[in-house]
Amino acid sequence: MLKKNKSLLYFLIIAPTLVVAIFYSIRFLPPKVIVIKYNTSSFSNNSIANVKENYFKFAQNIASSTENTPEILPETTISSPYYLEDFTHIKNDLINNETSFLEINLAEMNIGIYQNGSLDKEVPILTKGDPQGWGGTAAGLYKIINGNTSGFSVIAQAYLPYSLHFYGKYYLHGEPYYADGSKLVSDFSGGCLRLTNNDAKDIYELTEIEMPVLVIDKVNDNYTYKNQDITPLSDISARNYLIGDLDSGFVFTAKNPKKQSPIASITKLMTAIIIAENIDLRKSIEITKIMLSGYGSTEGLEEGKRFRVVELFYPLLIESSNDAAEALSYFLGREKTLQLMREKAKSIQMQDTDFADPSGYDSGNISTAQDLFYLARYVLNNRPPLLEITKGNKVSSFGEVAFDVKNLWNKNLFIDDPTFVGGKTGYTIPASSTAIFIFRLTDKENEERNIAITLLGSENVKADTQKIYTWLQKNYFKISGEIK
Repeated sequence: MLKKNKSLLYFLIIAPTLVVAIFYSIRFLPPKVIVIKYNTSSFSNNSIANVKENYFKFAQNIASSTENTPEILPETTISSPYYLEDFTHIKNDLINNETSFLEINLAEMNIGIYQNGSLDKEVPILTKGDPQGWGGTAAGLYKIINGNTSGFSVIAQAYLPYSLHFYGKYYLHGEPYYADGSKLVSDFSGGCLRLTNNDAKDIYELTEIEMPVLVIDKVNDNYTYKNQDITPLSDISARNYLIGDLDSGFVFTAKNPKKQSPIASITKLMTAIIIAENIDLRKSIEITKIMLSGYGSTEGLEEGKRFRVVELFYPLLIESSNDAAEALSYFLGREKTLQLMREKAKSIQMQDTDFADPSGYDSGNISTAQDLFYLARYVLNNRPPLLEITKGNKVSSFGEVAFDVKNLWNKNLFIDDPTFVGGKTGYTIPASSTAIFIFRLTDKENEERNIAITLLGSENVKADTQKIYTWLQKNYFKISGEIK
């Protein structure tokens, strides 16, 4: 009888207690960090799909079976400086793998066609988009979508000889002309790349659909920081961060730079990029009830009203309006917008980034501190008007702006500091506080450098940034006073 009672006691009390203990020990284990690895040996010569597959293995690694257990990384702080690569390493890999591709070099103003990894022909670019306006040609890895010996631009109302479409609103083509035969003459294009008619024809005939197109905006400069006596950075609450020079790729220090975390409203920067690069900025949209169903509300953004693209960028990037994010996504369709956001991330080296909604409210919007460095560099070099908006400044908006920009609540914290170039903050409970900030600091030899601070999982973004800013001044830059 005693044995039976002991057995009964075990099943009623001891066994459940053990189950609960095991559950909670598993529940509160530190999250796994997946190391993404890729093999560049399997590139095919002519398929952009294979190129991207080998560069960006994010989705496949996340979905890998339990038989292939991912490697776990411990929490790490990287105090030894190192460099992040620019787009030229992609070019080198394409060449080494004997890939046929088109290189557009915006810095050198030329286009090269490579056949099986060897340069076959190089031609000069006559005109490119103006990055200081909305017309900057989009950098990144794309593909030739289609071609037309006599294309037509609805935006410019002009014909484009031997046009090749490679992404969004962007084409390379010959010398444009109007219906009456007169040529379109301008110092800058709206983002397309203008060649002579003969060069455009040659490139047109040497390329094929799906051929990779690599657009290089800027390469890392050769700047080096000479200070060797660096004091350690301490007391930063952010779980993941990276501090780097956007002009050289130099990383001063980082903590868990490749660990994925929710990014919250930093997502809105990518939403703005996709809409700016795929939609005629003069277009408008009528606000519907479904667009206003997200968390929070925005004064003036009401059902039945119409707003142009750039108008919506102001509440999106200043107040961090979820409604504005949803409204903007409906220019292309919500799912299409998200698809393009994911593709864009991979195109600009953000290998460990994914998007689940256009606002960042969903915790499925994830990235890494390193990927956010690439995002900061992309916006700085390709879409600077977005940074101006994050500071609360008006930019070319193709008409009057319905919102009172100066009275929008700017959540980007450092807008009054003269060294602040722009940035974006975010907050949700799963993400904690997040931020991308860009500052233009002067080194001890009076050279200005663009510095990015990316923070994920911070308890106090402002305090963390102030400590980092002070540390940078103490070790690398002229001391200009505390950040405002």
